[in-house]
Amino acid sequence: TWGQQNTEEEAHVQLDYAVEERGINFIDTAEIYPIPPEKDKQGRTETYIGNWIAKRGKRDDLILATKVCIAGHLLKTRDTSDVHFDKKNITEALEGSLKRLQTDYIDLYQIHWPERSTNFFGKRGYTHDPNDTSTSIHETMKVLGELVQSGKVRYIGISNETPWGLYEFMRVACEYNLPMITSIQNQYSLTN
Repeated sequence: TWGQQNTEEEAHVQLDYAVEERGINFIDTAEIYPIPPEKDKQGRTETYIGNWIAKRGKRDDLILATKVCIAGHLLKTRDTSDVHFDKKNITEALEGSLKRLQTDYIDLYQIHWPERSTNFFGKRGYTHDPNDTSTSIHETMKVLGELVQSGKVRYIGISNETPWGLYEFMRVACEYNLPMITSIQNQYSLTN
C-alpha cells in the first residue's frame, strides 16, 4: 500500500525488483490505498504503480488487479447517502483507477468489501439480513458485467466476502447469464 510508509521512488525500486529480478507478474492494489486511508492520499498507491507502468512500458506483461471500495468513495465525498456498489459509483471508481494506473483495462476488478453489514476483522459467523437495504448483488453484478463487455475489465472478483456472499454472487451470475467471479480473496483467516 505505497504512499503512506514510503516514497514513489522506493515503490518503483520495489516493483523493479519484484518484476524484473524475481519474475513477479501479478500486481494487486485498491482505489483506497494506502492504508490507513486518508482523503488526501487516497489513490496514491495506484498512481505510483501507474507511473511505474508508464515508465516501464510493458503493461501487457502484467496481470493488474485493483478493487472498488465504497470507503474510497466516502473518502472523496463524505456523502454517506451515496455510498453504494451501483452503476454510478462503480463506474466512477473504475474510471479513477484506470486514470491513476494509466491503463485502458484492468485484468481483475474486485469488490473490496461487501456493502452490506457483515463479519469483518475476525468476527466469525454471518447471518444474512433479508431486510438489508444495500445495493443488490444482482445490480452490482450487472454493472460488473457491463464493464467486462466494454473491455475495461477482463475478469471480476470479490474480496473479504462471506460464504453466503460468494454463493449469492455465483447464483446471480448463473441465473442472469452474467460473468462469473473468477477470484476470491478471503478474509485473512480461513476460519472466517
